[in-house]
Amino acid sequence: MKNIRISYQYDGSEFFGFQRQPGLRTVQGEIEKALKVITKENINLVSAGRTDRGVHAKEQYSNFITETKIPIEKLNKILNSLLPRDIVIKKVEEVSLDFSSRFSAAYRSYEYYITKDRNPFNSRYATYYEEDLDLEKINKILEPLIGIHDFNNFRLSDCGSNTTVREIYKVKASKVDESTIKIYIKGNAFLKSQIRIIVGITLGIYSGKLRETYLKEMLDNPTVHYGKIVAEPNGLHLSEIGY
Repeated sequence: MKNIRISYQYDGSEFFGFQRQPGLRTVQGEIEKALKVITKENINLVSAGRTDRGVHAKEQYSNFITETKIPIEKLNKILNSLLPRDIVIKKVEEVSLDFSSRFSAAYRSYEYYITKDRNPFNSRYATYYEEDLDLEKINKILEPLIGIHDFNNFRLSDCGSNTTVREIYKVKASKVDESTIKIYIKGNAFLKSQIRIIVGITLGIYSGKLRETYLKEMLDNPTVHYGKIVAEPNGLHLSEIGY
């Protein structure tokens, strides 16, 4: 019995999200299908995070239990030969049997890209916003997120998490180039669509559609219902998992 961990990247544009769904093309589904061909076993991936439809990953980790006798050093090449081009396995390694890509992770970080450069070459990977964004103003809006909060107002109704308390270690907006910024968020874990809602509310406050205190009110009153703005998925990238 072996516990194998894989690290990989994917372009989420053509997937119906990460999690396995009958009859739909998903990241988990494609990897498990390839692993079944290799191992002749029904593989169940345990993963560090589950991204929404259209969201990308620069770094993702999963592990699985297998009895395969195929050498670890060969698995990487075989897996990549079977997977579609929008998933790339970067590393395959054996880990201890008690390791879990989900529960052993110390933190996750995401990047959300916003651009005023509307062109077909970046439309899958950044969300269009027609004006220049003032980084100082954006960072001031994001500031209340730092620390431990009940993020009940920052999840969708189909979120299955039993607890909504999360800790945000760092959040910062910075310039990527003359037309693009990114919002970096690092925390212990995240709820379904939490970051997309954070970005949507931030842009709503920035544009004046929402009052300046709206985000802080959502944090301070987790049992009171607040309207949500969910940013588009294409600008969101899972960027790092820490162990």
